[in-house]
Amino acid sequence: MKSRSTPLLIALSLVIGAILLSSAGSQSIAAKDSDSPAVGTWEGTLDAGAQGQLRVVVHISQAADGTLAATLDSPDQGAKGIPVSKITFKDPDLSFESSAIGGSYQGTMNKERSEIAGTWSQGGGSLPLKFKRA
Repeated sequence: MKSRSTPLLIALSLVIGAILLSSAGSQSIAAKDSDSPAVGTWEGTLDAGAQGQLRVVVHISQAADGTLAATLDSPDQGAKGIPVSKITFKDPDLSFESSAIGGSYQGTMNKERSEIAGTWSQGGGSLPLKFKRA
């Protein structure tokens, strides 16, 4: 003989399962919202004088433990995935360096979090460089 409580238990299990699934989805959204404002792809252009203009792209990601990582591209020179050896973001200041190319950047993010204005330094020289979110 079937118990009358069996359909109720099945229904309750389905409701609990749906709640767990929906809360898991909201947790992943919350984790995404906690990413550093620096995370993303940023594009800028260096005015290198007689050498012309050079586009610079920085791709910034964040690990689950909160640490940042990045790579650089220089599309006009055909260079992609240049490793960034050190990166820090202490709102609103971003700094990174690439020992692979002997370059570094120091900048400040605007309040709208759409631009980072700063200075690119390499080989003893410095140039202004403003990144815009791509």
